[in-house]
Amino acid sequence: MLDYHFIAENLEAVRRNIADRYMKANADAVVALFSRRASLAAALQDLRQRRNANAEAMKGKPAPDKRDALVAEGKKLKEEIAASEAELAGVEKELDAEGRRIPNMAHPDAPRGKEDKDNLEVKRAGEPRCFDFVPADHVKLGQDLDIIDFDSGTKVSGTKFYYLKNEGVFLELALTRYALDILQKRGFTPFITPDIAREEILEGIGFNPRGEESNVYALEGEGTCLVGTAEITLGGYYSDTVFAKDRLPLRMAGLSHCFRREAGAAGQFSRGLYRVHQFTKVEMFVYCLPEDSGRFHEELRAVEEEIFTGLEIPFRVVDTCTGDLGAPAYRKWDLEAWMPGRATPPSRGGGEWGEVTSTSNCTDYQARRLNIRYKDDDGKNKFVHMLNGTAIAVSRAIIAVLENFQQADGTVKLPKALAPYCGFDVIGKK
Repeated sequence: MLDYHFIAENLEAVRRNIADRYMKANADAVVALFSRRASLAAALQDLRQRRNANAEAMKGKPAPDKRDALVAEGKKLKEEIAASEAELAGVEKELDAEGRRIPNMAHPDAPRGKEDKDNLEVKRAGEPRCFDFVPADHVKLGQDLDIIDFDSGTKVSGTKFYYLKNEGVFLELALTRYALDILQKRGFTPFITPDIAREEILEGIGFNPRGEESNVYALEGEGTCLVGTAEITLGGYYSDTVFAKDRLPLRMAGLSHCFRREAGAAGQFSRGLYRVHQFTKVEMFVYCLPEDSGRFHEELRAVEEEIFTGLEIPFRVVDTCTGDLGAPAYRKWDLEAWMPGRATPPSRGGGEWGEVTSTSNCTDYQARRLNIRYKDDDGKNKFVHMLNGTAIAVSRAIIAVLENFQQADGTVKLPKALAPYCGFDVIGKK
């Protein structure tokens, strides 16, 4: 969350930021509640001082008439303090609820807008392949090669679930290990994280675990949720921690399953593996000093680019518009891979870009909610900056591999980087 003093001192900018992000939040209410809390806290402090003075006077063994007056005053102060504490607690609860609705400030250079068309392309790498045949999409390829079974996934678990089988299993494992090897060489500590987290951790990271619009599966009666990303569990790992300054930065890589309701997700490009309820992902996470977060954001983006460059998949990088940042992000880069199976109608040279990774600098927004700080040189505890980024979202990487490396005979020749991990270089028809 944002610092309340910052909101009060920059109210107009915060209002404008909320509008730019197309979010529902009330900065004026936060400022009013913040002021009310300060007044109540000061009044409560005065009451407690009067109570202490009353108690000291009672120790002096006053005369009976004076003692009766002090007892009456003490009783009245006790009641007033209890009422004041209750009122303050109510205001603090309301302030916390309103404060959590305020999104992080957006980077000044983040493009203003709400839709994908408002994102700003900043880089392209690789050339989309021009086929000498009409390429198939990954759904047809997966079924023809007998490596993805959507029908059985629907029968057993419901829509947007699937089975990987045969070479598809080894392709997922290969993509996972390929990404982890790159991250380990770059100094990331690897983790396999829990697939469940407490609701307060999700709220701290900035996910809404409840409500019809939530993308989260809540476990009824448990106070926990299935995680949609290891960002949640890696971000919660150091909640309520104060780091020594020399421990930073920390680079973490988390392998987890991800569960998403995908409420409201629709459209022709949502079919198949692109939007599913469960998938495997390797997530990057960084804790760092505030002055270093811009540099680490570029580092995370560079890792994502290295991974997809190594896979020989054409991609572009976009600067995400304010309406698509999500509440915690200060700035977000999306990496979109070329997906030839998205050509409408199918054609030899067509296709569309599809998001495969993103990386966000969340500054101290999550750290304030999770109480993660470091002791600075001046001896004061200050909030760290936290960043996250997708190393590999396996389901979407499989789309890109299958569609870009398909052959005229319906087989798929794997990228050179993956063949050693798979133990084969071609996925053939059964």
